Amino acid sequence: MAGFRSKRGQRWLLSALFAGAAALAGAVPSAAQAAPPAKQTTQVPGYYRINIGDIEVTALYDGYVALDTKLLKGASANDIQGLLARMFIESEKGVQTAVNAFLINTGKNLILVDTGAAKCFGPTLGVIPDNLRAAGYDKAHVDTVLLTHLHGDHACGLLATDGRPAFPNATIYAAEDEAAFWLSKDNGAKAPQDAQPFFKMAQDAIEPYVAAGKFKQFDPGDTILPGVVSVPAQGHTPGHAGYLFGSGEDQLLVWGDIVHSHAVQFARPEVAIEFDVDSKKAIATRKALFARAAKNKLWVAGAHLPFPGIGHVRAERKGFSWVPVEYSPLQQK
Repeated sequence: MAGFRSKRGQRWLLSALFAGAAALAGAVPSAAQAAPPAKQTTQVPGYYRINIGDIEVTALYDGYVALDTKLLKGASANDIQGLLARMFIESEKGVQTAVNAFLINTGKNLILVDTGAAKCFGPTLGVIPDNLRAAGYDKAHVDTVLLTHLHGDHACGLLATDGRPAFPNATIYAAEDEAAFWLSKDNGAKAPQDAQPFFKMAQDAIEPYVAAGKFKQFDPGDTILPGVVSVPAQGHTPGHAGYLFGSGEDQLLVWGDIVHSHAVQFARPEVAIEFDVDSKKAIATRKALFARAAKNKLWVAGAHLPFPGIGHVRAERKGFSWVPVEYSPLQQK
C-alpha cells in the first residue's frame, strides 16, 4: 500500500503542476502576441574610463562632424575611397568624424585636454558638459585646461552658453606660438575672409580667462605640471601641441589633431588635410609621432579618432595601423 500511495501521490502532483502551468500560460500573453516596446532614440552617455598607471583617463565625446573626403590631400580620390571602403566607411554624405576631449585625474590635478566645440559648429556637437556630468565630475572640479590648439572645435567649449568661463576654477594653457598666431588681432584682420571667424572664435574663448589672469603660455617641451610634459606637434597649426602623461611603461600621449581620418592617414601618413596651416610640417609631425608611439608602445588619445579615441599605434610593413582600446572593467591598483 505504501508503494502504491507513493506512486499515486507522484501522479497527482504531476497532474496538479501541469494544470497550474496551463492556467498560467492562459493568463499571460505569449511573446508572439505582444508587440515589443517602441525603439529607443537615445544613446548611452559619451564617456569611457581607463586607468593608465597612476592616472585615471576619461574620454569625453563632444559629438561629430561630417568631413568631406575632398579635404584630404596627397592621395588620389580612388586611393582614398579604397581605404575608406576597406574600413566599411561610406562617404557619400561626408565621413563621420568624432570630436573628443580627455579628462585626466592625476590625484593632484583634474586636467581637461581640449573642451569641444560648444555651439560653434552646429547641433551635432557641444555635449561635453553633459558627458562630464555623466562621468561623475563637475566643470567646477577642473583646475587645468590644456589646449592642443585654438581651433573652435577644441576651444569654444571654454565658454558657457552665457559667455562666461565654463571652467571658473581652471587655469588655461596653450603654446606660445599658438597664442601668438590666433590671438593676434592683426593676423585675424589680414586672414582670408573665410578664415576670420576662426580667429574670432579663439579670441572670444580665451578673453575671459586672460582678463581673470588665468591664461598661461608655454614653450614646446616644457613641463606643465608634475608628470605632464608638452610635446611639439606643429604643422596643423603653428603651435599645435600634444601632452605626455605618466612615466615609464605607463604613458599616455594626447595628440590633438594629428589624425582626422583614421581609415586613410594611418595607412598613408603623407595624406594631409586642407585645415593644416603647414601641411608639409604636419605630415612630418604625424610620421614622427606615429613612429614614436609605435616604438615606445605609448597609449594614445586623439581628438578625431573614433570614440573613445584611445588605443595604440602599430607599425606595419608599409605605413601604420590603429589599435583601439578594448572595452574592459575599470581596474583598480
